Amino acid sequence: MTVRTRFAPSPTGMLHIGGARTALFAWLYARHTGGEFLLRIEDTDRERSTEEATQVILEGMKWLGLDWDGEPVFQASRQAEHIIAVDQLIEEGHAYRCYCSREQLDEMRETQRVAGKKPMYNGRCRHRSDRPSGQPFVVRFRSPDEGETIVRDLVLGDVCFPNEELDDLILVRSDGTPTYNLAVVADDAAMAISHVVRGSDHLNNTPRQIQLYEALGLPVPQFAHIPLIHGPDGAKMSKRHGAVAITEYREQGYLPAAVNNYLARLGWSHGDEEVFSMERLIELFDLTQVGKAAARFDQTKLDWLNGHYLRESHPSELAGPVSDLMDIEPGEGPDLTAVIASLQERSKNLVELANGARFFYEAPTGYVEKAVKKNFKDTTWSLLEAFAEQAKALSEWNAESVHAVIASICETAGVNMGKLAQPIRILLSGGPVSPPIDLTLELLGREESLARIRKGIKALRP
Repeated sequence: MTVRTRFAPSPTGMLHIGGARTALFAWLYARHTGGEFLLRIEDTDRERSTEEATQVILEGMKWLGLDWDGEPVFQASRQAEHIIAVDQLIEEGHAYRCYCSREQLDEMRETQRVAGKKPMYNGRCRHRSDRPSGQPFVVRFRSPDEGETIVRDLVLGDVCFPNEELDDLILVRSDGTPTYNLAVVADDAAMAISHVVRGSDHLNNTPRQIQLYEALGLPVPQFAHIPLIHGPDGAKMSKRHGAVAITEYREQGYLPAAVNNYLARLGWSHGDEEVFSMERLIELFDLTQVGKAAARFDQTKLDWLNGHYLRESHPSELAGPVSDLMDIEPGEGPDLTAVIASLQERSKNLVELANGARFFYEAPTGYVEKAVKKNFKDTTWSLLEAFAEQAKALSEWNAESVHAVIASICETAGVNMGKLAQPIRILLSGGPVSPPIDLTLELLGREESLARIRKGIKALRP
């Protein structure tokens, strides 16, 4: 059997971290088994589905590198096939038309509540054979009254549902549109999905879907319900925990390799290992190793992983996203890969990296007041003037030569190197933080460095 998994997001909202992890697990299992990973956009909610949300889902998947096989399937385009399945169920006695009004349903449920019973549809229209002209109706599935439906789950194990607890599910609404459970079964069967990987919040739908598969004479796929992600406080994941659109992680400077690594470790593990390449994940991942308990989101660990991948990346791999964040054209200013290399160790995301690199391409328009007060004294100006003069005369401009000039001036003046290096840093960058000052001077170049120093002296000297 060829393994075929799918990811089936609804474009009524953005792709969040929980959905991205579900997509990753389904993708990893397909790639691990040499199978196929399919994408289906469940856009049957016409009022709430948007093209913008669809594009964000596709964009997020591409950013994470979760490529799908074939073209995306749009569920709304398959409505005719859904109705064919419903007609088959009606014809074979597994479904029926229900003409109960809203008032009748409310009265039915209230009577059950008063009697201490679970409010559910009581099968009132199961045996109706008349078809009142012009009267609206829904189509319901004729659920078995006895026995149980067992979900044999690869993650949760066997989960049993008494059939008496499952009422007659609506398959088609009164406006003629199919409901979620019917459409999902019809589409998964048509796409030959062998393994349904989804969040455990869908578990209660599964016994109903198994009944539909069996009534339609279709093979039942294997299910793997992934426990949900909670915040560090154990509460359901929300925006305050980081439950934002996956594309926002890109905008915040995270690397897709770090996000994938982190998501994979939310509920799955391999010994004590923390860092996994995608190739390693594909080699090791199996659904049976996913834990049953809810995973807890840990921002600190995500940041640590992102810093790791940032440091391990070749600077050329980061040049594209960093230049996009700074909005600079290729070839402007110092060599960007060299600038990135000088900042990688002290950056934990691409935004920090871009912000740290910005002064190399944009001269400061002001200076951090607190840093100026701390580092500029009456003796500073003569040190800066001496550096500007001696540096101007250097035969070669590199980190070693400018370092020697700074060291010589400070030794002659009887002060430590910080008394000159830090003021130079502030005049070059606008603040007290930069890569090592000799490397910063080398990267900026002689002309730009001396121009910024002279401009700063003029602006700050009393």
